[in-house]
Amino acid sequence: MDHDGRKIIHIDMDAFYASVEQRDFPELRGKPIAVGGSRERGVVCTASYEARQFGVKSAMSSQKAIQLCPDIIFVPVRFPAYRAVSNQIREIFKSYTDLVEPLSMDEAYLDVTYNKKNINSAIEIANRIREDIFNQTQLTASAGISFNKFLAKTASDIQKPNGYTVVLPRHAQAFLDNLPIDKFHGIGKVTAVKMKKFDIHNGLNLRNQSQYFLSQNFGKSGLFYYNIVRGLDDREVNPTRIRKSISAENTFDNDIVEYHDIEQKIDNVIVSLLERIKRAGAHGLTVTLKIKYNDFTLRTISRTVQRPPETFEDFKNISIHLLNTTLINNKPIRLIGLGISNLIDQDAPIFEIQQSLFNINHNV
Repeated sequence: MDHDGRKIIHIDMDAFYASVEQRDFPELRGKPIAVGGSRERGVVCTASYEARQFGVKSAMSSQKAIQLCPDIIFVPVRFPAYRAVSNQIREIFKSYTDLVEPLSMDEAYLDVTYNKKNINSAIEIANRIREDIFNQTQLTASAGISFNKFLAKTASDIQKPNGYTVVLPRHAQAFLDNLPIDKFHGIGKVTAVKMKKFDIHNGLNLRNQSQYFLSQNFGKSGLFYYNIVRGLDDREVNPTRIRKSISAENTFDNDIVEYHDIEQKIDNVIVSLLERIKRAGAHGLTVTLKIKYNDFTLRTISRTVQRPPETFEDFKNISIHLLNTTLINNKPIRLIGLGISNLIDQDAPIFEIQQSLFNINHNV
């Protein structure tokens, strides 16, 4: 397992939006809360750890959350408050290193191989950062510490909340071999289910598969899986990375034809997209629907709006319009994707919708 002596930290705030709400409103502390949605409709943006104990998760419908936790308290999203805290956290990061790559408002990679405080131990740096964050914001963060981005990101989830996990080079393969397949960063729920059908339940099972097998069964992601289970990731921490789009897609085990099934699959993709939008902390003005048919014909269609869609209902309305515009009757579909581009900051002013709302672009 190659590495070049780099020291990479991944910092991830704990239940960020919910924790800010509980900090700012003491009456919410210790109670199950959901940020976003309402008791009538909507999608949960973030759940507090008290709500998570009941199974409430991000991107879950409000109605499902109420079924799992009848006493859950819904609070509105306050992006300016979260952005202010995010800026505080970024300043803490930059006091240690300029090599900071934000992934969203509440997480970032840091390369501390060479750092401003000349601290040799990445573990000490991670814990100082976590302490600084708590002292300045009264919020907790978790950390993953390793020699590449993949391992650091995966490790930061292990001891949540308010913990840290270190993966040293000599321990990396054992760590990966014993890691449940669901815990690998970059392996989503659908892929994990598919892997388990091949009797791949942990890293060792995955490492025992050939690159050919993984490519045949998981397409272009096969090489990625082959590398990460061996701890291979040479990506640098990039402080100038600019996200241009956010997307989610779903490839189906069986092709779908019925309109009701297509609409249901779009609903699932919207939920995944909303979760990624929340994590990125950005709005998008252009919505793109992607459909791949069973003959591998790919059709995409986009709609640009003057007011960014924010809710499940916003995306559903746009998606159904795009679907009806591009759908080829009775042609089986194997993949549906949805994305946003033309990104703007969450705190940018929102303009009123005009009568002429949409520009539509086709790409077949």
